[in-house]
Amino acid sequence: MVLTLAACTRHALVTENAMSVNDRYGAVRETVHRGEDDLLSAGLGLAGLRGKPAAFADPVAPTPEELRRRVIHTSWAGIADLGPLGGYGSLYGAVPTVPGREFSMFAWLPGAHSPHRVLVQVPDHFDPKARCLVVAPASGSRGVYGAIALAGAWGLPRGCAVVYTDKGAGSGYFDLDSDTGVALDGTRATRGSTELEFEPANAQATHGVAVKHAHSGDNPEAHWGEQVLQAARFGLAMLDRAFPQAAPFTADNTRIIATGLSNGGGAVLQAAGVDETHLLDGVVALEPNVHVAGHGRALYDYVSEAALLLPCALLAARFDAVPFARIEGKPLPAALARCAHLHASGVIGGATPVAQAQATLELLHAHGWRDETIATAATTTAFDLWRAVAATYASAYLRAPAGAMPCGFGFAALSPSGVPAPADIATRTAWWSDASGIPPGAGVFLLGGLGTGVDASASGSQCLRALWTGDTADAQTLRAAVAATAARLPRAQLPIFIAQGEQDGLLPIEFSSAPYVEALRAAGLDPVYWRVPHAQHFDAFLSLPDFGDRHVPLLPFGYAALDALWAHLQERAVLPSSRRWVTRERGAAPLERGMLGW
Repeated sequence: MVLTLAACTRHALVTENAMSVNDRYGAVRETVHRGEDDLLSAGLGLAGLRGKPAAFADPVAPTPEELRRRVIHTSWAGIADLGPLGGYGSLYGAVPTVPGREFSMFAWLPGAHSPHRVLVQVPDHFDPKARCLVVAPASGSRGVYGAIALAGAWGLPRGCAVVYTDKGAGSGYFDLDSDTGVALDGTRATRGSTELEFEPANAQATHGVAVKHAHSGDNPEAHWGEQVLQAARFGLAMLDRAFPQAAPFTADNTRIIATGLSNGGGAVLQAAGVDETHLLDGVVALEPNVHVAGHGRALYDYVSEAALLLPCALLAARFDAVPFARIEGKPLPAALARCAHLHASGVIGGATPVAQAQATLELLHAHGWRDETIATAATTTAFDLWRAVAATYASAYLRAPAGAMPCGFGFAALSPSGVPAPADIATRTAWWSDASGIPPGAGVFLLGGLGTGVDASASGSQCLRALWTGDTADAQTLRAAVAATAARLPRAQLPIFIAQGEQDGLLPIEFSSAPYVEALRAAGLDPVYWRVPHAQHFDAFLSLPDFGDRHVPLLPFGYAALDALWAHLQERAVLPSSRRWVTRERGAAPLERGMLGW
């Protein structure tokens, strides 16, 4: 139920100690979630989250309540392993009913072209005498609820308020054909009729789809830390609003923890490095997309390399039994063609596909890749995620408008015959609830960047790689934009937890968390660092045939880290030690505690 939807002035809404004078925002929407609805699962409970998303009563005009329920379902399903063998709800985690209120708005950083969506969940059993706030940037490029399975599941049941941010990405796609975007309540609206989550100001096309992460013109990754801290201030301001008799809520009287996974993990570590006013009391980062100048490799470097090289490297015989590396035991024809393309381009030697695959594998080894990472990355390769991520990030780094993405890429819906066409109303209406923030998905496709022949994607992948390795003006601009995303080191007194799976096939541990921790230790800092064998990047992939047999989930280690941080902050318990957990593959049976090393 919506209580209010009103534009509020800065001084009427917030207190001086809650929000910076540089913060800019518009309307705040307040809704109540009780009875058959709640904060954590929109009334679905664990059983409903395990099922299929609920259909809209009217597919072309879903209500805000229907959209919210479905986006919460999508956010859970995209992050957690809720399958029957995964152990969620029995071995770890729970989805209790948590009634309460939500406050949301579009927040702006100074100088930004587009806002980031922020949303605060305040449970009814929040205790103003034991104030706690969890700040949670979305994973990947997901929408604002993208961290609910981590932060909401941990914080809401214990009575903490949780504030989320989409950190300048999200699924508020703008449809250039209909000139519509996403309003604050999740419904679609025409440009100019209301404030939208994203509306491209400089699009060089009138057809197709504009995506905030790629086309905002802001290089949002460079500002993740600022967005997290702004979300924290908004959370404090909304607690003032929810409990005026107990105001003000400040960093001095409210425990504030930041947590996130994947890009969200990188965002909280960026926030830790720019937290000059000491808003945060502790940070928990899972599988973070993070790098420090001079340590590790930046995301675009290894993603563009993987897009170009992994299809060939996975032909090596050692990956014959790896899930998704073969189809019915046979290599993909496009992979054979990729080896031939790399050889013809002078990237690798070798006169036969076998020799070419080995040469490519040796090149990856020389650049720091491990076989365990490459094997897990067969899923990322099979799903063509490398190319999608590289094209989106290249556009963000180059601040490319819709219609002028690098290497000829673009986003659009397709007709039944497979040609670009305007999206139908039902498809675009469901983007906010169903999309992940990076196409392809939810009826939006990655187009362009194609050559001819069996391996048509080779030319686009080579173009994307050249933006990192080349010396053109665009390549120099891109590398400068990537350099702006490097994390700074946190203050010495701030407790930092980092956990990552050793078989992470999207953000390899050898390029991300391990060198980041190395940089912290070189500076005399002492983070708690948990390495988790048999864990990889996507817990949600563990329900895939054969794939889940080889891995354990990472999410339980996130909950355990949050528990340990809470005990340290609230009860002065000693922080646990860094460690490498002793895990074992799940196999075809249900997950057991011993498999997690517990």
